[in-house]
Amino acid sequence: MTVEEALSFLEKSVAPVKLSDDFCAKYKMYDNSGIVINCGQPVTGALFSLDLSAAAAEEAVKLGYNLIVTHHPAIYGGVSRFDLANNPQSRALATCLKHGISVISMHLNWDAAPHGIDYYLMRGLGGTDCKVLCDIQGGGYGRVYEVAPVTVAQFLKNISQTFNTARAVCHGNAEGHIKKVASFCGAGCDDNSVAFAKSQKVDVFVSSDLKHHQICELVESGITVVQLTHYSAENYGFNRIYQNLKTKLQTPSSYFFDERFA
Repeated sequence: MTVEEALSFLEKSVAPVKLSDDFCAKYKMYDNSGIVINCGQPVTGALFSLDLSAAAAEEAVKLGYNLIVTHHPAIYGGVSRFDLANNPQSRALATCLKHGISVISMHLNWDAAPHGIDYYLMRGLGGTDCKVLCDIQGGGYGRVYEVAPVTVAQFLKNISQTFNTARAVCHGNAEGHIKKVASFCGAGCDDNSVAFAKSQKVDVFVSSDLKHHQICELVESGITVVQLTHYSAENYGFNRIYQNLKTKLQTPSSYFFDERFA
């Protein structure tokens, strides 16, 4: 299997890079999904990792794999210099180039896929049917849905177990009850998602990387806020995707979980 064939398989199995392109065009965003490094060799094994960290690159070397599939783009903006002494991204990229490891990053297209990372965040939180904030042909992002009634305390306990994290932070009414949830994987909290959640009269807002003024607006509007680490909110769905793909891959594969960020 070539790197190009690996990309084609990942696109057909989950969502094409075009979904990211369409998403960026419609919502004026930027992304860098697709083949980021192509060393031109047949794939000997694929390591799935949310990020291209130095640790993930070293794990691929240890396993003898020459492809890493990430969610977050291995290169997001321009790379102006390689500083192996002080910059972890430089070390990760240098390790890949030194050992002939290609990298495919599937970012916004896998966030917004019909069974993508944002979808699996909803499923992990107990939702099924939903309303979508950012709707686009072939996918969507940002969801509001009902769950079985639960106390905030039990909701947090469920999150800790399901998402394998001890870092979920609750703001607002920690003694309340939850029936309606708004969730946005990754850094999905902005003025539009806050307004969407408020208009849908949700009980709790779940996302990552929230800013203080957004937390204040939600809490003062009577909405409890649950803030997950960016890693745990997206690693859950990325791992679900891997579990669905691994038996269909025509190459050995493994999943890299980085507990430092969970």
